Amino acid sequence: DRTLTLPDEAGTVLTSASDIPASSVTGLTQGITEADQFYLTANRSGDGDITANLARTNFKGFSKTGTGMSESSGIFSFPATGLYLVQVKGQFNISGSDTVILNTMVTTDNSSYDQVAEAVTEHITTSDANADCSSFYYVNVTDTSNVKVKFNLASMSGSSFLGGRTDKVSTSFTFIRLGDAQ
Repeated sequence: DRTLTLPDEAGTVLTSASDIPASSVTGLTQGITEADQFYLTANRSGDGDITANLARTNFKGFSKTGTGMSESSGIFSFPATGLYLVQVKGQFNISGSDTVILNTMVTTDNSSYDQVAEAVTEHITTSDANADCSSFYYVNVTDTSNVKVKFNLASMSGSSFLGGRTDKVSTSFTFIRLGDAQ
């Protein structure tokens, strides 16, 4: 029910959404501009922050979109402002009767972190078991210098561990920019 009037003079031919300057578009997005995934490369036991053995996924068929996340000592920095979906998938080996927790922690001041999501699983018999768990959280990144994410383990007892491998992804941390910051 609308009439569009195009100018008579020739203009630039747009071949993709990325040809449109972001400053000239309002109310539209160019789709997902950032998507990245990291994985744990070695088993991790005990409570505390995951600060080592993290690598960007590099297996057959993987490709990040955009600049990608930066990681230093387990702290993940975002490449651009926006609303991000942070997905966590943990693969645990649970020793006996144990509850294991993989927390998502967020800071908005580059200092104090709050637990915002948890991936929890438990085993209630005396035998060992393998279990997967996951969590999802939206992070509104309004300032890439101050908004960051890290992950930690809690309630780990005995010889329970979070699984890490070098030959495939068993525990993963996925970051997808869905749109502009709110």
